[in-house]
Amino acid sequence: MEKLENIARKIRRMVIELLYKHKACHLGSCMSCIEILVALYFGRIMKSKDKFLLSKGWAAAALYSILAEKGIIDWNDLYENYYEVGSKYWGLVHHTVPGVEHSFGSAGHGLPVALGMALADRKRKVFVLMSDGEMDCGTTWESALLASHHKLDNLVGIVDYNKLQAFGKTNKVLNLEPLGEKWKKFGWQVYEVDGHSFKDLLKILKKIPAAKNKPHMIICHTIKGKGVSFAENKIEWHYYNLTPELYERAKNELR
Repeated sequence: MEKLENIARKIRRMVIELLYKHKACHLGSCMSCIEILVALYFGRIMKSKDKFLLSKGWAAAALYSILAEKGIIDWNDLYENYYEVGSKYWGLVHHTVPGVEHSFGSAGHGLPVALGMALADRKRKVFVLMSDGEMDCGTTWESALLASHHKLDNLVGIVDYNKLQAFGKTNKVLNLEPLGEKWKKFGWQVYEVDGHSFKDLLKILKKIPAAKNKPHMIICHTIKGKGVSFAENKIEWHYYNLTPELYERAKNELR
């Protein structure tokens, strides 16, 4: 676990560098899903034929940093060109970047695409990481029905449940609870875990498919802005840019 913790800390530092250099936003959304991404990419979970989709595409800096650490893309190229006009490294994940299966940015598109990929090839697992705000989208629940109807036990949905979305607390904007029970009623095998605990994440991810003929939903309870004290649980860090002072403070906290 210590190795994974060290990788997660490094990825957070890489994200900070990208966001500060290019005056980019979405720090909060990136930080809440770091452990989930590290568990998938460095925890010996995904096989070569498996697919991963980042439906919450605005956390692009987090996924790109993961891909750079894996050696799939070049860090120096990413560092110099992220978020710049004409660059392939958009602020929303884009399929022209090696290792990115599909472009995403508008909420609610990830699960429908993952459903199609899982249905097309049942011999591979398809993982899709969604935001909790995407639980407001009708396309999410249409896909939930289709996935259980087709008994797609190779489909793994993951919700980054940090309890904040673009315009407020998720349960104030549109109450999601009881979220786990809703997915169960739609015919999914449901797990709820601490989304910052590698022990919890790997315990679940390594046993999937634990239930046959059911798609899987992992609800990860997370903290928006995790690891950067001034950004934790603050909705404004969906939008804010790092000032020189806050950049230095974040770097010191992530040493």
